Amino acid sequence: MRIRATVAAVSGALALSALAVPAAHADDTANLPNIPTSAAEIFGIAPQGAAKTARTAAATSDPVISKVVVNGGKDIVLGTTASKTVSVSVTASHPSGISDAFVALWHGKDLYSEDSVDGAVVPNEDAAKCTKVNTTTSTCKLTFTFEPGWELYKNSLAGTWKVAVAALAGDETSATDNQAFSKVRVQRASKLTVDASPEPVKKGKTITVTGKLSRANWETFKYQGYAGQPVKLQFRKKNSKTYSTIKTIKTNSTGNLKTTVKASVDGYWRYSFAGTSTTPAFTTAGDFVDVR
Repeated sequence: MRIRATVAAVSGALALSALAVPAAHADDTANLPNIPTSAAEIFGIAPQGAAKTARTAAATSDPVISKVVVNGGKDIVLGTTASKTVSVSVTASHPSGISDAFVALWHGKDLYSEDSVDGAVVPNEDAAKCTKVNTTTSTCKLTFTFEPGWELYKNSLAGTWKVAVAALAGDETSATDNQAFSKVRVQRASKLTVDASPEPVKKGKTITVTGKLSRANWETFKYQGYAGQPVKLQFRKKNSKTYSTIKTIKTNSTGNLKTTVKASVDGYWRYSFAGTSTTPAFTTAGDFVDVR
């Protein structure tokens, strides 16, 4: 039933045509999809004005979107090369039921401004798979694929993305949309290492704990050091299950960590990074040091 283009907006309110590539930024945004601008283009229905005259008395309202869940409610984290496919579910209702839904994920400030939108991802499917919850409500599912160097063609795309959503009534006479229904974080994968030495060590002597915090660079397809980030040095005794924070230090300009502590008892040393809006948290496994 639908004439779905690569990505869309509904009723003119989702002005996703703003993602048309500006000439000045053609190189940076060459991978962005082309964006139609109306419900008619998304779902293959009559324009809203004409559709209103065809509605029955039982279905005079537009669909209501009640819930959108992206990636199970978790952040979307990508490394340097592997693509990742995530699922999105849309729950919506209408007196005639729901026949289809559409979602677009976009990065920027204002859909109506060509220069402020620099990222967009659209569904892999041509139509959503909708499952009835009851006679008026359905949950519709779609999937999206992110790939470093393609959808994620620059590091500044890490952070908060907006979720645009649309739903089509079961009688296919009306549709509704929201250009920023919710938000989802897309993050650059992180790595963290730890090495406590010497092993073994005499009681009272100095232990040096080194490590490195790095994160994915989507432009070079390599991991690079994450500078100036606070990282906790933590310790647990050999027969304990609980780690305690000993101190917090910051990574240097290349993401490296180095600090010293006095050896007192056998136990495990680890580093723990709390994460940022663009980079997920990471805690290393413990590195055991035998104190004699």
